[in-house]
Amino acid sequence: MQLSELEILHVLALELNMRKAAERLFVSQPALSQRLQTIESQWGTRIFIRSQKGLTLTPAGEKIIHYVNETLQREERVKEEIRSLSHEVHGTLKLAVASIIGQYWLPNVLKKYVTLYPNVNISLITGWTSEIIKHLYEESIHVGIVRGNPEWRGEKKHLFSDRLYLVDTTLSSIEEVGETNKPFIQFKSHSTYYQEIQDWWHEHFKSAPKKTIIVDQIETCKQMALNGIGYAILPSVSLRPEDEFYKIPLSTKTDSDMQRDTWIIHHNTAAELNQVRAFLEIVNQFPVNKV
Repeated sequence: MQLSELEILHVLALELNMRKAAERLFVSQPALSQRLQTIESQWGTRIFIRSQKGLTLTPAGEKIIHYVNETLQREERVKEEIRSLSHEVHGTLKLAVASIIGQYWLPNVLKKYVTLYPNVNISLITGWTSEIIKHLYEESIHVGIVRGNPEWRGEKKHLFSDRLYLVDTTLSSIEEVGETNKPFIQFKSHSTYYQEIQDWWHEHFKSAPKKTIIVDQIETCKQMALNGIGYAILPSVSLRPEDEFYKIPLSTKTDSDMQRDTWIIHHNTAAELNQVRAFLEIVNQFPVNKV
């Protein structure tokens, strides 16, 4: 198979829609349909089932697409190794980061990175720590930035710890929290983070919050707290000095600070790539925000 045919199958499997795939490949839909028929004829099997709703991979098609993706990934790795022989920093930097890091901390890092290295393309995925580690095991990314303290056998470096704060527009002490009727606004988070909050709550209060509101995103949670709807517990990486609410630092009963760790992880060989090595150097210049 020629590389162009690999790319066609890769895009079709991503889009599962002839029109969208044709637009992405900059070809007409009839031409793409004809190319697909030719490719399927070469393989001697149907790769996709066509319907009004789009495309569906056949069992044989799933195996073919797995081969296609592996081949394209191997080719990209070879290209990166060749580019790394040059002193110039270019190629593609593939990152996967915890959502909160991608929203609040990473933009400033990438701003400096793209200014210094404009020839580098950046591929960025955000998600849960477990998803990021899966991407690393599959070698579909170069570097992961995760929260908590996950198990990882490759290179692992602690970036920073950011403290947890209870924030509210009117409540200024922990004692007031136990008496208020305002709702506790929470955002969906990793199970370990959720458990830490639950453990802290039960250390300080005899009963559960009187009211709760659950939202999908941390920024939604923060904005609701800023608008006086309720109180929230947020990590300092998401806070700014100009935020107009009280920020009460959380501690355990033994007076230990409640905080969340951030780690950068990657395979040992990743730093051999110039674009990855340059990113790791810049990361060290960006500590967590102070509030």
